[in-house]
Amino acid sequence: MNVLKQIKKFLAKDHKQPDISLSLFKYIGPGLLVTVGFIDPGNWATNIAAGSDYGYSLLWVITLSTIMLILLQHNVAHLGIVTGDCLAEAATKHLRKKVSVPVLITALLACASTALAELLGGAIALNMLFHIPVKAGSLIVFAAVTVMLFSNSYKRIEKIIIGFVSVIGLSFLYELTMVKIDWGAAAAGWVTPAFPDHSAFIIMSVLGAVVMPHNLFLHSEVIQSRQFNLEDRAVLEKQLKYEFTDTLLSMIIGWAINSAMILLAAATFFQQHIPVDELSQAHTLLTPLIGSASAVIFAVALLFAGFSSSITAGMTGGSILAGMFGESYSITDRHTRIGVLATLIAAMAAILFISDPFSGLLISQMLLSIQLPITIFLQLYLTSSEKVMGEYKNSPLHSGLLWAIGIAVTALNIYLLADTLL
Repeated sequence: MNVLKQIKKFLAKDHKQPDISLSLFKYIGPGLLVTVGFIDPGNWATNIAAGSDYGYSLLWVITLSTIMLILLQHNVAHLGIVTGDCLAEAATKHLRKKVSVPVLITALLACASTALAELLGGAIALNMLFHIPVKAGSLIVFAAVTVMLFSNSYKRIEKIIIGFVSVIGLSFLYELTMVKIDWGAAAAGWVTPAFPDHSAFIIMSVLGAVVMPHNLFLHSEVIQSRQFNLEDRAVLEKQLKYEFTDTLLSMIIGWAINSAMILLAAATFFQQHIPVDELSQAHTLLTPLIGSASAVIFAVALLFAGFSSSITAGMTGGSILAGMFGESYSITDRHTRIGVLATLIAAMAAILFISDPFSGLLISQMLLSIQLPITIFLQLYLTSSEKVMGEYKNSPLHSGLLWAIGIAVTALNIYLLADTLL
């Protein structure tokens, strides 16, 4: 009998082992949804400009901005895990209404501004591929995104986004095989800060395009899809550990895709001394430089970037409005649905009624520049509070790093706003 008991015990232990070794994969996904936010059409424009104007020398900006993003996203994900509230819910719960409501309204406006740029990006891609007018293309993207958000559960949306990110990554991987990369110069560019003449605006644009307010709200919401029994300290600790792995892996993927954009532009446009400041121009010029297939792949990847980032912008709008009423994101919830629709409709209306799409992009970026510091300091206030986070509040070192990043990003966005207005 003792032998049989030992065999059963061994088999039971052996049966549980795969669950332990594979448990990490249960937590992979939320970070990839956030990654979409910094490989969106706005990032494409700044990265292409950086590579075409300065070659490999500004790759270090992608490295620095990704490190900053990892710290901020990791921090806001901890808020979601420890409290069980997203950033909007936490603001509603722990701030006075006369403070929380205006703050969250500005965040909703930022989501609509983000969605404007994302819908335009998808429309530009449709124009590249099928010569569809930009406004008509925006309506097509708007309709497709709305259907996807309202007809799919969160899990299915997550899988769709992961698929989109995969297509974007594979597209750029293939593009890089078609050009000759100076990997020695690239390696130096990733880790060596350089400030070529007249590069300040591009450097700040690349940095500013990576950290976006809607991503901070979104991460604190979607991370809760991985929560189980958070009353159990061991489960909570596992959540915190695996969240960092998910965030780190996802941000590295984003770093690689953003780097690939600069590498492609450096190996094609910079080598030919061709400055590029518009996505449609990049698409047109790729054909004579490395063939028609490259231009088509570029446009397809941009289309997927526009679709996926529009989805996450809509999700964030739904999450923020639901959070204002103390609710979590759920597409079956009335407040979530209103938030999603309000975000996308406001963006679509702006595209239809603004005569110059480029002016619309400038306006959207100005609104983001104004709102981003508000979101960052809201997050840091909440995650530094023992009342909110308990023993998991920011340590003095962690808090110092985050506040330094917050101040730096704020200064950057004030500079970009002033430069745009003046």
